Amino acid sequence: MKKILLLIAVAFWSCSSKETADLVVINARVYTVNSRFTTAEAFAVKDGKFIRVGTTREIQRKYKAKETIDARGKPVYPGFYDAHAHFPSLAEFLGQVDLNGSKSFEEVVNRLKAWEQNNPGKDWIIGGGWDQNLWPGKQFPTKDLLDKAFPDKAVFLSRVDYHAAVVNSKALALNHITDIKEVPGGLIGGKNNVPDGLLVDNAMDLIHIPPPSEEEFLKLLQVAQDSLFSVGLTSIIDAGLPVSTLELMKKFYADGKLKIRDYAMVSASPESIDDYIQRGFYESDRLEIKSFKILGDGALGSRGACLLERYHDAPTKGFLLHSPEELDKMIEKISNSPFQANAHAIGDSANRILLDLYGKHLTNNANRRWRIEHAQIVSPTDFPKFAQFRIIPSIQPTHATSDMYWAKDRIGQERMKGAYAYKHLLNEYGKVAIGSDFPVEHFNPLYGFHAAVARVDAKGYPKGGFQMQDVLSREETLKGMTLWAAYSCFQEYRRGSIEKGKDADFIILENDIMTLPAEKLRTVKTLRTVVGGETVFLRENP
Repeated sequence: MKKILLLIAVAFWSCSSKETADLVVINARVYTVNSRFTTAEAFAVKDGKFIRVGTTREIQRKYKAKETIDARGKPVYPGFYDAHAHFPSLAEFLGQVDLNGSKSFEEVVNRLKAWEQNNPGKDWIIGGGWDQNLWPGKQFPTKDLLDKAFPDKAVFLSRVDYHAAVVNSKALALNHITDIKEVPGGLIGGKNNVPDGLLVDNAMDLIHIPPPSEEEFLKLLQVAQDSLFSVGLTSIIDAGLPVSTLELMKKFYADGKLKIRDYAMVSASPESIDDYIQRGFYESDRLEIKSFKILGDGALGSRGACLLERYHDAPTKGFLLHSPEELDKMIEKISNSPFQANAHAIGDSANRILLDLYGKHLTNNANRRWRIEHAQIVSPTDFPKFAQFRIIPSIQPTHATSDMYWAKDRIGQERMKGAYAYKHLLNEYGKVAIGSDFPVEHFNPLYGFHAAVARVDAKGYPKGGFQMQDVLSREETLKGMTLWAAYSCFQEYRRGSIEKGKDADFIILENDIMTLPAEKLRTVKTLRTVVGGETVFLRENP
């Protein structure tokens, strides 16, 4: 009897001596992504932070928790980052006509007609995602078919890269575009001084589309957020937002209407740079505004990327969206502030100009962490500048597997050696920040993981992989989606790995992407997404 009482007393003392946690996860394969890339079995969370990481036995012995998740051997990772995304654009896209994958412009028009039947009474028809490279002849579209199908409604259709659009005559008339005029950093298509409806880069800004109401915009953002949570994204880096959108985002976050963590860049112009430098940093738990996004050039698919030599398939070198003098002045202003600079550069000329301007103004660049967004085509002599000036390459692996079908047509075989060169960029800087550029590409981060480690698309093309000298390892890719992405926005001390003291952002997947055959990576489902200790997505009937 005494022995029984003693055992009861010991058990009671053991339970009462345990520390309290809000949540424990046990029986998992935890990829901590810490400095040693170690794995663990379990961890405890309190007040939205990881408080201990260890074995299941250690965690169960030390903590009693309000909630326990038995992972049953499933893999757990730090919450995924998308290091280059367009959150409001994805939200708006969800309310528009999806033209991705259309095989002809005739198919585009048919999709528009079907959408119009389901959405009567709209004054504008807006869509996005077309890619003429998928069509017979690969010719850019014009307004002719749109005018026949929609003579009385304005139509605006963005190319898949959002660097070109085609509109109809109604949209041109509403915006008083009656002839072809020069647009710095852009192009109005047409002949004999008559616009044909094609607008490239800055010329797209000539079309003014009525924005959604504040309530509609919030609902679209929440739908987009749920989609991101469902694929394991807990943090995004928003690559360029106008001041008006940022003000709305501040309001939505302050009201607790949005939960995904967002490091938002201000779209750079002389006015917005002056405005936000005067305002200073905006920092909250879920939204930070501490950087600018500079647009250097356009996109390769629309021949707006700025090249050192003419395109292989057209008598043009593309163009800059700001003159070198304007870029110099903007970068100088940012360099004299605490803000981070992030510059979109696709072509080898744009990359050279921006890297050199960075080097000119980063006289004390030890921890500025300035970034080149895309770094898509880099001249061999310019790769060392990423290390020399300490510039972070921000890359999107799915661009390589989307563009590989036609990129060589644009730039020729020789320049392809410096294109989509992710391993080369990693070797220069030591880190890469990995994103998707959604909605240009799909927002599922595992599509990017697959493209980075296998260098093939969803169909497994090409056999053996595309330019495999630049393949990334799985460990490098996972770091690029977590710890290195966090580093690229000064958040590595708070997020990006599962370690004591960091925000409890983590995901549980159904299969282990570190060991699963490459051909199965894109099918892996997210079972649970947790932000700050709160489950924001849970898959039903996994």
